[in-house]
Amino acid sequence: MVTPQEVGWTIALFAWVMFVVLVVAKATYNFFVKRSNERVAIYYARKVIHILAGGLVAAVIAYFPIFSTPVLPFAMAMVLALLTYLPHRTGKLMYWFQDPENIYEVDFCLMWGVFVVLGWFVGRDLKLANPFLFPALPLLFMAVGDGVTGIVRNALFKRRVKHWSGNLAMFIVSAAMAVAMGFGVPGVLSAALASLVERWEYIGKLRIDDNVSVPTVSFAALYLLTRYVPV
Repeated sequence: MVTPQEVGWTIALFAWVMFVVLVVAKATYNFFVKRSNERVAIYYARKVIHILAGGLVAAVIAYFPIFSTPVLPFAMAMVLALLTYLPHRTGKLMYWFQDPENIYEVDFCLMWGVFVVLGWFVGRDLKLANPFLFPALPLLFMAVGDGVTGIVRNALFKRRVKHWSGNLAMFIVSAAMAVAMGFGVPGVLSAALASLVERWEYIGKLRIDDNVSVPTVSFAALYLLTRYVPV
């Protein structure tokens, strides 16, 4: 059952996300566009949103018992998916972070919502004190781990490029989060898999969005290793 307190928290978290998107990310874009180029500035702004919006919200709901079910977090993610999709549909992009060549930020919101629900059920099955702790780790891989990957590559190459340096940075950060959150060896192994699949941009001619591949692979690995494999 949704409580008034949960509604209040949803409004607060939604307001934070909008502040990150409309204020912090735009300031990031304005800072870097003067020092580099528009593509680099957009990329930095996107990664800031990854970390401060998707990542921070995932951590908050994992460590503070503010939601009893995933209903409102899922609803918030779907609203954000719609709000990021409509500018692509209308052609009125939020220029400081949206790329006309892809709609990966929409995938990010959708995957965040899907896995927060699936992970909550897994967390309950594993009898975690807060079921949101389980989905938080794959979501942090997608948000913070991949965010660090992009920042490192952008800093080194000044353009969007797949390079092992980013994957190494992603693994270090992701493995550290897994250990800090108490997932041990299963968490570190899932961090390694997440960092590997992020590197693959194509399967044949099919282009793969790492906002889909990273949480899907890491979630499945974390579940199987935690539930069935004695490690």
